[in-house]
Amino acid sequence: MAVYKHYSFDLWLTLIKSNPLFKQRRSVYFHRHFNSRQKPLEEVERIFRQVDLMGNSINEATGKNIDADELYLMVISQINDGQFCLPDVDLLALFAEMEALLFECLPLLYSDDTARVLSQLKQQPDCTMSILSNTGFIKGTTLRKVLKVLDIDQYFDFQLYSDEAGLSKPNKAFFQLMLDEISALRYVPLDQIIHIGDNPKADIWGAQSVGINSLLVNSNNRSIKKLIPDAAQHLFAT
Repeated sequence: MAVYKHYSFDLWLTLIKSNPLFKQRRSVYFHRHFNSRQKPLEEVERIFRQVDLMGNSINEATGKNIDADELYLMVISQINDGQFCLPDVDLLALFAEMEALLFECLPLLYSDDTARVLSQLKQQPDCTMSILSNTGFIKGTTLRKVLKVLDIDQYFDFQLYSDEAGLSKPNKAFFQLMLDEISALRYVPLDQIIHIGDNPKADIWGAQSVGINSLLVNSNNRSIKKLIPDAAQHLFAT
């Protein structure tokens, strides 16, 4: 594969994936603390999935961002059939609980190759790298901490998250924000920039909208190892 001067990465399902225990324990927490209707745990889990998918779809359709506090309040409202005084929810305390739970059930690197690929790319001369990620229930401030714990934050020159920008992929403006950040580092021609992600609409369409290269991975059984030049593939031999 061609060698690029800047590599932009999606995060979820591209570089990291959820720890299944986190979603399970999160549902248990809401089942215990925000469940006046005494709905079964399975129903709480279903509501979380529904709100998560709805939030992602709306963000992709509008190019804006539904914040995590809004998503959590949607979940609480649905669990209680709209009969819950949402202003009574202590969102700061809730986020603290959820962040603590996340670090007890830390997200996982997507594959054993993830860190090695990032390290190999970063060693290329005059190479910069970044994150361009939509967020949902987990804020960008928390995700920065996650990448530090997973020891991959060192590879990125900057990180952009939809909740902080108020923009979501595939919005052209979000990708342009990434290009502006690259320009602040140095000049890189568009044909020397590539965005890598698992979502054909959010990642591939979005990259195409600003005229940069793109690579779809994982959702199509293609590994990010594809980014490594042929001459270095021996480093990944099993």
